[in-house]
Amino acid sequence: MATYVLLHGGAAGSWIWKFCVQGLRRDGHDVHAVTFTGFAERRHLISPNSTVETHVVDVLNTLEFEEISDCVLVAHSYSGSVAPGVIAAAASRIRKAVFLDAIVVHQGETVSESMGYMNADQARAVAAGVRSGAVPIYSQVAEQQRAEAKEKPFNMSPERQTWLLEHLSNMPTACAVNPVAVGAEAIKIPVEYIAVSDTIMKPMHARARKLGWNVHEVKGDHAILVGDPDATVRLIEKFT
Repeated sequence: MATYVLLHGGAAGSWIWKFCVQGLRRDGHDVHAVTFTGFAERRHLISPNSTVETHVVDVLNTLEFEEISDCVLVAHSYSGSVAPGVIAAAASRIRKAVFLDAIVVHQGETVSESMGYMNADQARAVAAGVRSGAVPIYSQVAEQQRAEAKEKPFNMSPERQTWLLEHLSNMPTACAVNPVAVGAEAIKIPVEYIAVSDTIMKPMHARARKLGWNVHEVKGDHAILVGDPDATVRLIEKFT
């Protein structure tokens, strides 16, 4: 059996892995889902300094205090920016990484730049605004995702989508507009990239291929871990 550490995406928290955690534990695995500072049940800790590096420390502390070793690190969406820093600092504890339709960010780049939302100058200006108080410390990602779901529902039951959308919360602005210290190109351990068919992450799939990672194309949307947790569990187990 394996040990999994699950990292969540933007506007989410450890809760988004609920159904996958149930499936993985049912199969006998040891599972730890982390919520980043400023997200979900830790949203009261949001600050202008809630950056990717803050979230790297969140995961490193979990690895240390839960005494986790020989684990598989699974990153969904935004947490693809967090995983490289974790792996660089705790390589001896992690044997493999799985990127589930996750962001692939390079050193010195911001999440917003990698996704094409801003250029470097714009990101720096927003980051300065957050530090000065001129820009809100939280983004409107949750509201954006709710609006998008009305136009194009996720591939799941209406009841499951309602559950998903009700749990979303806005994320720290700083984590999207500050350059990452460790990029995906620094990862030395094996990486399996699960690329879903219906997603805005297509450019990330190309980046993963360029890095020489094993890219596996599967049918589904960006919320596959909620809409089809059984398939997600099978994929995670297959590639680890």
